[in-house]
Amino acid sequence: MNKKPLIAGVVLLLAVAAGAWWYTNRQPVDTSTLVLYGNVDLRQVSLAFDQAERIDKVQVQEGDRVKAGQVLATLDTRSLQLRIAQAQAQIRVQQQALGRLQSGSRPEEIAQSRAQGDAAAADAALARQQLERLQSIRQTTAGRAVSQQDLDSAQARVKVAQAQLDSARKGQQLVVSGPRKEDIAQAQAQLDVSNAALALLNHQLSQAELKAPIDAVVRARLMEPGDMASPQRPVFTLAITDPKWVRAYVTETDLGRIKPGMAAMIATDSHPDETLNGKVGYISSVAEFTPKTVQTEELRTSLVYEVRVLADDSADRLRLGMPATVRIALAQRADTVPAAANAGAKP
Repeated sequence: MNKKPLIAGVVLLLAVAAGAWWYTNRQPVDTSTLVLYGNVDLRQVSLAFDQAERIDKVQVQEGDRVKAGQVLATLDTRSLQLRIAQAQAQIRVQQQALGRLQSGSRPEEIAQSRAQGDAAAADAALARQQLERLQSIRQTTAGRAVSQQDLDSAQARVKVAQAQLDSARKGQQLVVSGPRKEDIAQAQAQLDVSNAALALLNHQLSQAELKAPIDAVVRARLMEPGDMASPQRPVFTLAITDPKWVRAYVTETDLGRIKPGMAAMIATDSHPDETLNGKVGYISSVAEFTPKTVQTEELRTSLVYEVRVLADDSADRLRLGMPATVRIALAQRADTVPAAANAGAKP
């Protein structure tokens, strides 16, 4: 008896039975929900001092939660405080100099200048009288009692006394007029320069404290007390825990099925039964991977686009880099999706 037809019939029956069982027990494809797989992402900030100085204190550790404005580390400010004291002393000196110029000449200085002028006038008058006396004697004696040399000396003394008198009068005018306005303006400008230098030093003193710019978590402590800080060397790396998002990728065929603002559910492997609420916050307008400039129809549909799903993580369960599964219900009412572009802004 030929058994081949019998075996073929049995195989055919088994195939039909398996096909029927698969058809009746197959899971229906859920076309109402889009499932994306990605990783948790968040912003980070590197903090460095604004000046080069040795670190005095570091007050927080990795994992500490810090508030905006909290002091995280400080610099050694002894040298800076000495420079501030020096600048303050210089300012006091320049203030006194400016005050002296603005006050003008004292009455005693004016009286002294007048006295010096009177003395010079008396010397000039005496020199003229001596010259006149010598000239009179020379005329009456026909030049025998007074030599020409004595007469020349007397004339020279008159010129010197007159010059001293003119100088004393000019000096008296300067004393009465007081300092020039240009000198006062110069002294004021020098004082302004010193005040600006002091303000800069005080600003540097305020920058000696490294403060948190925002509420965050210390991710890395990179320097210790005694290290030399500089603007190029970060002291801390902070992780900003709000906002958080899941970075995922969607194919071009699914790109038209989602839009910014659509509600989403986020699940992680550590809490598979507990989901977090979220929403689509950003959809890239540029494909992440482009195989070539000219694509066929098949290649165009294989391109992927970045999608960021903002997470509502008040319990702080999500961590940087954690794998996450995002489910987006596609059958959402149009009025539940914000039309504004705020929800689609890139975080």
